[in-house]
Amino acid sequence: MRRRRPDQGSVVVEFALLLPILFLVLLAAVQVGLLARDQLLLAQASRAGAREAAVTLDAQAVHDSAVGASPGLDPDRLQVSVLRDGTQGDPVTVEVTYQASVAPPLAGWLFPATVELRARATMRQEIA
Repeated sequence: MRRRRPDQGSVVVEFALLLPILFLVLLAAVQVGLLARDQLLLAQASRAGAREAAVTLDAQAVHDSAVGASPGLDPDRLQVSVLRDGTQGDPVTVEVTYQASVAPPLAGWLFPATVELRARATMRQEIA
């Protein structure tokens, strides 16, 4: 018959106490990854919007271009603003703002309900 050591059960107890903390850290890391993905999509949307604003004066076309370049983002929470100075050869800046929601089951109590993300891109106007 094999004898049990007195400290053999303490490893299981320590693991059971540590597991929820490790799980929460993992969920927070997943949520940060999702926010980073949204920020990258937003940067792409601002670049596409700035390119469109460089070749046209149509604000709706700029908005549509920015929305089209961000396929994973909710278009209803996406705001596009165009800042123009001067005419041909001068800069045009497109700023895109997005209200990213935090997934409550993942880490909703660690983060606010929504996080505002911003991206800005500037290009030279090609139109007169």
